[in-house]
Amino acid sequence: MGADKILLTILALPLIGALINGTLGKRMPKAIVGAIATGVMFTAFALALTLFGSVQKQQLVHLFTMLDLEDFKDVNDKLIDSKLNVRFVLDSLSIWMTLIVTGVGSLIHLFSMGYMSHDKGYYKFFTYLNLFIFAMLILVLGSNYFMLFFGWEGVGICSYLLIGFHYSDVQKGIANSVAARKAFIMNRIGDLGLLIGLFLILSQFGTLEYSELADKLLIDKIEPTTWMMFGITACLFIGATGKSAQIPLFTWLPDAMAGPTPVSALIHAATMVTAGIFLVVRSNFFFEMAPMTQGIMLYVGLATSLVAAFIALRQNDIKKVLAYSTVSQLGLLFVALGMGAYTAAMFHVTTHAFFKALLFLGSGSVIHAMSDEQDIRVMGGLKKYIPITHITFLIGTLAIAGFPLLSGFYSKDEILAHAVMHNPMIYVVLMLSVAMTAIYMFRLYFLVFHGNFRGSNEQQHHLHESPLNMTLPLMILAVLSVFGGILNLPGVVMKAGTHWMSHYLEHNTRGLELIETHHLSSSQAMLLMGGAVLMTLIILFGSFIVYVKRASLAKSDEKLTAWELASNKKLYFDEIYNFLFVKPLEWISVKIHAFVEVLALNKSVYGFAGLIGKTGDIVRKWQTGVVSNYLFWMVLGVISLVVYYLIKF
Repeated sequence: MGADKILLTILALPLIGALINGTLGKRMPKAIVGAIATGVMFTAFALALTLFGSVQKQQLVHLFTMLDLEDFKDVNDKLIDSKLNVRFVLDSLSIWMTLIVTGVGSLIHLFSMGYMSHDKGYYKFFTYLNLFIFAMLILVLGSNYFMLFFGWEGVGICSYLLIGFHYSDVQKGIANSVAARKAFIMNRIGDLGLLIGLFLILSQFGTLEYSELADKLLIDKIEPTTWMMFGITACLFIGATGKSAQIPLFTWLPDAMAGPTPVSALIHAATMVTAGIFLVVRSNFFFEMAPMTQGIMLYVGLATSLVAAFIALRQNDIKKVLAYSTVSQLGLLFVALGMGAYTAAMFHVTTHAFFKALLFLGSGSVIHAMSDEQDIRVMGGLKKYIPITHITFLIGTLAIAGFPLLSGFYSKDEILAHAVMHNPMIYVVLMLSVAMTAIYMFRLYFLVFHGNFRGSNEQQHHLHESPLNMTLPLMILAVLSVFGGILNLPGVVMKAGTHWMSHYLEHNTRGLELIETHHLSSSQAMLLMGGAVLMTLIILFGSFIVYVKRASLAKSDEKLTAWELASNKKLYFDEIYNFLFVKPLEWISVKIHAFVEVLALNKSVYGFAGLIGKTGDIVRKWQTGVVSNYLFWMVLGVISLVVYYLIKF
């Protein structure tokens, strides 16, 4: 089978799974539904592996033309002979993202078979999951911004369905449906920026094809004005800000925890939130010509990483800690992109997909064992009850904290190395964010798995390890979290085969092959790695002393003061947004409803209808059915005619 047919098969498989389960799933056993949804995902991953080894240069797969723009004019009033094509591209970047999406997605599907086994909407859940993967594959495999936007919106609507899956449930006074609506609306804000950016690109260059745009900028040396490049890249970054949860559009992501835990893993680990990262990496030829936007991206990412890490320090919901951890890691990735370290960002996207999916699925296993309890203050001592979950969660915690020789250690270290070369002050601030990451993750781990159990007797009686279809994905992801760093080992570790992933991504991805990458000397790299190792070990030892030796516990909300209260209350971002945006918009909506709809529209419509009714009442009196009345009107008519003609003549 040729590469083009393999690509189309990969795209078709999750769509077929969604169609089968969506139409027939209600009448099929749950085991069959789960097997179909998971089977198509593993098959798609296997096919993606064949592409990984066989595609040596960029290949385009054209299906059909959606829209012909031959009568469209650009900014210079010249006719544009361009088309919006349904076309896909096979290059290093698209294949790599396909492997991440289908690989991690397959494991999440497998985990879901056990986690959702008692849910009434089992078939709908897997239908939405398959549709989500289908939309994500369109996003990463499309050869142009038109296809990217199509998948971008598909991911948005599927995330809305998945976050609000249990739409009738309420968690801590917030309806799940409200959380889904919040995610949908905040993403629409970013999507508007992306859409404006695409119109600017089309009006300026006359095409949305990645390869054609790269040729115009890199080969033909077309140089738009500085402000046009800033406008295009700023709009693209706004789109990425919404999807990848950067300040100010980040508050939807923690609330997305309202969805089932596998949804959290899917959205936070390898798919939706990485779409913004992918957009910037794919558009590298634009951003390299817009240093102003790169600077904005760097400092927004830096602020997001710090703010989210600080908020995570005193969260007590196991999934909320991981959610803010994701926001913080995404900020770290945007710092890398702002420095032009595109392959380093993709390396961390990959390792983050491994250990963050592991942590979210591990939290799902904990929640499953705790009878749906998510508060870490009532956990403790779980390592003896759920040993597989404990070991795998520990590996994920060590990986994200940057423990030596694990995957997160290498990918974070590469971003820190770029920060040192770019600006030492950026490095110092990033180290603060990395230190807070280790602090809140070790706090989470020790409070959940060490000490004495603090829950109810009923919860303790229910404690048990998850079934194999839930623990097997944890074990696979744990192995990947340990050895994932081998993909892009720095030169200081070994001489041959170093920075393999960087070379692979730069091989045939337009724009990346022309960007010069710099690496630290061996002595500088060793010093940097040594500092990171020392910091991680100190925090690990300190957390062990505090939470295990001294048996310190998380404080109740009433006892929090000063910075702890600010962290627990999420720096009051939601309250500020409610005061500045939500309440005024609701007030305006109420007033418009009262004055425009009720007073103006309703009264005018009802008034016109009433006028017609009254007219009908008058006319109705002429049709009484009484012959004498009809004779009276007839005589009156004759007299009127006689009088008229007498006056006329």
